[in-house]
Amino acid sequence: MEFGGRARLLAVLVPFWAWLGVRWVYDWVVVPGTNVSARESFFPSEQFVTAGEALRNAAAPAPLDGVLDWFAGGFDFLAFGVEALPQLAAGAWLTVVLTVVSILAGLVLAVPLSVARVYGNRATRWVSLSFTELIRGTPLLAQLFVLYFGLSLTQYVREVPGVGTGWIPGTAVWVAFIGFTINSAAYQSEYIRSALLSVDSGQLTAARSIGLSKLGGIRHVVLPQGLRFAIPGWSNELVYLIKYSSLASFITVGELFFYARDIGGDTYRYVEIYSVAALFYLAMVLSASLVMGVVEERTSIPGLGTGRAR
Repeated sequence: MEFGGRARLLAVLVPFWAWLGVRWVYDWVVVPGTNVSARESFFPSEQFVTAGEALRNAAAPAPLDGVLDWFAGGFDFLAFGVEALPQLAAGAWLTVVLTVVSILAGLVLAVPLSVARVYGNRATRWVSLSFTELIRGTPLLAQLFVLYFGLSLTQYVREVPGVGTGWIPGTAVWVAFIGFTINSAAYQSEYIRSALLSVDSGQLTAARSIGLSKLGGIRHVVLPQGLRFAIPGWSNELVYLIKYSSLASFITVGELFFYARDIGGDTYRYVEIYSVAALFYLAMVLSASLVMGVVEERTSIPGLGTGRAR
């Protein structure tokens, strides 16, 4: 991404994350325990309502009536969006946590899966292949339903001390963590596998020739190179997880889409609330892309081009 484009994005995203951070701190520290639906917005909506009413009541020639109504509807949308911000901010927190925890935990599982697929024996390759194809070949929503309803995983999770008390998430959130981690691990393992295959096989041979074991050569020589090549695919997975986190709402997890759907059910203004929620998702996706673009540039291998060139 060019510097000018990055600067323009930052001009929008920095205020968004600054407001979101202040909102979270305010909700946790200033008004802890307040019901999400009872939280008040930082921004008054009355001026938008007043502006919309003024446009509707304004005397205008017939051809301009429709234009004024359109602008009045825009002010109504702004007023509605401002009132919904506290609930959407609460959901955005869980969306961020779900995404970050799942992709990092998935990476921990994906690395040995990909190594087993490329450098393992016949048995380990078969196990890795079976896992990745099973998970990638079935819908994430179906996986969540199996974990939450089919396997009754909740019965075991709720027995863990502390679950659902204080700041520790409840049972449904932990099931979502498990489901998203397993799903992400399967996809990330394929990204990493293709990246490992792009590393010249002579690299491992050279590592063995200086006394490293096969596992040591993979760990110290192959993986540092392969993981750099996997960053573009890893960035893709991060973007997908941000959007797929909305599926957690179907097992009662209170993330961004969950609150948007609740607000829509209470007000019947589904188009407006889903439009506001879409702006939240867009801001998070653009932020993730921006961060991963910087990571790719900073970790590019000298002599093989920058992240942009590669």
